[in-house]
Amino acid sequence: EKHGRIQRDQSRRPALGRLVAIHRESSDYSEAEVLPDQFPSAPAEPLPEFLLEPEDGFIVKNRPVQLRCRASPATQIYFKCNGEWVNQNDHITRESLDQITGLVVREVDISVSRTQVEELFGLEDYWCQCVAWSSAGTTKSNRAYVRIAFQIRRAVDWLKNEDVIDSSQDSNFLITIDHNLIIKQARLSDTANYTCVARNVVAKRRSSTATLIVYVSGGWSSWTEWSECNARCGRGWQRRTRSCTNPAPLNGGAFCEGPPVQRVTCTTLCPVDGGWTEWAKWSACGTECTHWRSRECQAPPPINGGKHCSGGMMESKNCTEGLCARNKKISVEHASHPLAPGMGVAVYTGLVVALLLSVVMALCVGVLAYRRRCRHLHGDITDSSSALTAAFHPGNYKPPRQDNPLHPSAPPDLTATAGTFRGPLFSLPQGVNDSPHKIPMTDSLLLDPLPSLKIKVYNSSTLSSLELPADMSLSDGEILSLKSVGTVGRERDYHSHTMSRESGLSTSATLGNLGGRLTIPNTGVSLLVPPGTIPQGKFYEMYLIINKWEKTTLPSEGSQTVLSPVVSCGPSGMLLNRPVVLTLPHCAQLDTPTPDWTLALKTQTHQGAWEEVLTVGEETLSSPCYLQLEEECCHVLMEQLGTYGLVGQSCPPRPACKRLQLALFAPRAPCLSLDFSLRIYCIHDTPHALKEVLDLERSLGGVLLEHPKPLLFKDSYHNLRLSIHDIPHTYWRSKLLAKYQEIPFYHIWSGSQRPLHCTFSLERASLAVSQLACKICVRQVEGEGQIFQLHTDIQETLLPHSPLPSGSPCLPSSQVGPYAFRLPDSIRQKICASLDAPSARGCDWRLLARSLGFDRYLNYFATKPSPTGVLLDLWEACHQGDADLVSLATALEEMGKSEVLVVMTTDGDC
Repeated sequence: EKHGRIQRDQSRRPALGRLVAIHRESSDYSEAEVLPDQFPSAPAEPLPEFLLEPEDGFIVKNRPVQLRCRASPATQIYFKCNGEWVNQNDHITRESLDQITGLVVREVDISVSRTQVEELFGLEDYWCQCVAWSSAGTTKSNRAYVRIAFQIRRAVDWLKNEDVIDSSQDSNFLITIDHNLIIKQARLSDTANYTCVARNVVAKRRSSTATLIVYVSGGWSSWTEWSECNARCGRGWQRRTRSCTNPAPLNGGAFCEGPPVQRVTCTTLCPVDGGWTEWAKWSACGTECTHWRSRECQAPPPINGGKHCSGGMMESKNCTEGLCARNKKISVEHASHPLAPGMGVAVYTGLVVALLLSVVMALCVGVLAYRRRCRHLHGDITDSSSALTAAFHPGNYKPPRQDNPLHPSAPPDLTATAGTFRGPLFSLPQGVNDSPHKIPMTDSLLLDPLPSLKIKVYNSSTLSSLELPADMSLSDGEILSLKSVGTVGRERDYHSHTMSRESGLSTSATLGNLGGRLTIPNTGVSLLVPPGTIPQGKFYEMYLIINKWEKTTLPSEGSQTVLSPVVSCGPSGMLLNRPVVLTLPHCAQLDTPTPDWTLALKTQTHQGAWEEVLTVGEETLSSPCYLQLEEECCHVLMEQLGTYGLVGQSCPPRPACKRLQLALFAPRAPCLSLDFSLRIYCIHDTPHALKEVLDLERSLGGVLLEHPKPLLFKDSYHNLRLSIHDIPHTYWRSKLLAKYQEIPFYHIWSGSQRPLHCTFSLERASLAVSQLACKICVRQVEGEGQIFQLHTDIQETLLPHSPLPSGSPCLPSSQVGPYAFRLPDSIRQKICASLDAPSARGCDWRLLARSLGFDRYLNYFATKPSPTGVLLDLWEACHQGDADLVSLATALEEMGKSEVLVVMTTDGDC
């Protein structure tokens, strides 16, 4: 009986059976041993242990991925993918016995197809895991993720002789966004083998090697100076030479074409020695009883190095004796005359008196002329209106009296604004008891410039004043040139009626020759007016306005989409001496390997129609603007103010993407009813769009729950789908009848409707329920998406999230004069003087443009009087946030402009 029980237990417990067998064998040798009445019970079956777990896989070219797992001991093994069990028929199961432990080992395989991965809804990758059972319980394996290979981000490198090329270290190499290698200027050191290597987590590919040999053709050196003529007198020749060493031909390059020696004929004039002319006649006999005669060395004159005449030019000899004696006698008799001294004194005295009378008469005439001139000048001062005929009403301009019937601080009402007049203007200070003198206007500087010279011109409607800086140059004589009543005044009235200057959407400032910057805070929109843009002595009230979407027509048409706010700057029609820089934020996704966008700048005419100004990448010499494109904004150099906007459309064959923001809002105040709503806005990824939504929600009593999430919206004609998940149904229910909401594709792509949002209405079971936890999924169909994880207490007053990124600069709305620019004017002028002139080595403004990344279309800058000045204006606009001179100093250092760096170090704050 014991023996039979051992056999039955042996079938259930293999390990115990081996022990019994060993005991039986030993009993053959020891018959005296007796088997025990009871054996110890077998240990319980352990939990399954995975000998092989599924690994991550990638679907390449629609080939399915095989997932495999193996566990022991295991009575069953099944796969679970994305939380759902895989059908039993899709499993391939194999069973074996471990020879060492005797435990059952199971192995299971499944296949995952591309269709299964693409049908997954949500942002999480497709995953699977094994679950194994035994009598002791279950065990789960690690998750294995299955991804489609084309979704894997790849990396592309260029190798030069098997070394990776770093374009940031060598600026001569340029790797484009579509991974093309451009060598800007072939150098001898660029001779090498080049290979393109593309790799991702799946595979690695190498292109065939391209061998680049730089053939250096020879170049002539400069000609030497002409040698001297080999003939000292008469016809000869002279020569000059050059060598083929600039550079010398290398790697089989062509030798210089042309002769190394040039010869020209020359003629050396022979020297001619000078010769004397005939002697002139003798002069009359003088008091010294001598006379003289002369001759010249002009027959011929000495030329071409000839010798001068030898000998004297003059000679003298004694006169006849009788004539000389008679002349001497006459001189003695004249000297002994008794009246001679008295007559000489009288003559000299008369001359002195006459001279004194002449001086006195001249002084009298001068005094009379001066008084008459002063009288005439005072007459002009009395009627000073003639100097301002284009500016004031007829009549004299007088300072306000103490008995002014108007408000004591109110100036005279001048219904017409000031025009242009020439000549320096000075305002003489007056005391309280002084008589009201007129303002003197002369053509000469009678007084030194006053330290704080103010000229105030008032308008009956605005009472605005302008102040001239004391150090302003008055060389051209134009002090003021404000808006005239007939032209700019009407234009201002037009804008004031047609464009809304709401708070936060507009800014204005009065700018002159020193320039300035207009900025609409927290919108990314600004206008830079460089120094010298406005003519000397003229002032304009300039404005910058963001047009509200519901009050303007959009520049997009067909498949185009609006990428920036529509901005108006003015006054339009004003003459500018140099381009201004308009900065617009945009939402185009540009960091793609290949260009996906065709971008265009449009302007609105006075009739309201939109016209295309330029297409980026297709500029010509007739293009009136230049557009510098960056990842989040664009800078437009233009010389005509007006209304502008940036539009774009997809560039085949790839669809373009817009950068959007998803903002989640909820009521700020505690909820006192059973209903509760959540609003999600889909807006452009620009500061202005977020500011617009924040202002709208502030008026509705809403609050931003968390920082907006980015979303890339593809030009694929698929709608944006919004759904809510994981609502605790015990306490909450959704009033939405459908499973999801959708925003039509065209509404988002065209940008014609602002702002777009969806509302999720919820209802709680009772007023005691205050905690809400759910998940909101926003996703473009067959595109990218985002998930909001919400955990909030609706009975508490919610605190808003900061709408601006931390550390963002808070720029003032307007900056006037030198304070608006990071680069001092003295440094700017020295940089322009150093780089404007073309350089044979190319170390001029063109190299500066390449160093700063402004070399997309150099012909625009080449047409300007100072290309360097326009480049520095664009640099000022691009660096208005950081205002750091390091980038400019680095570019100048790479160019070898050490003299400019010294100026920046001494005169500026680098």
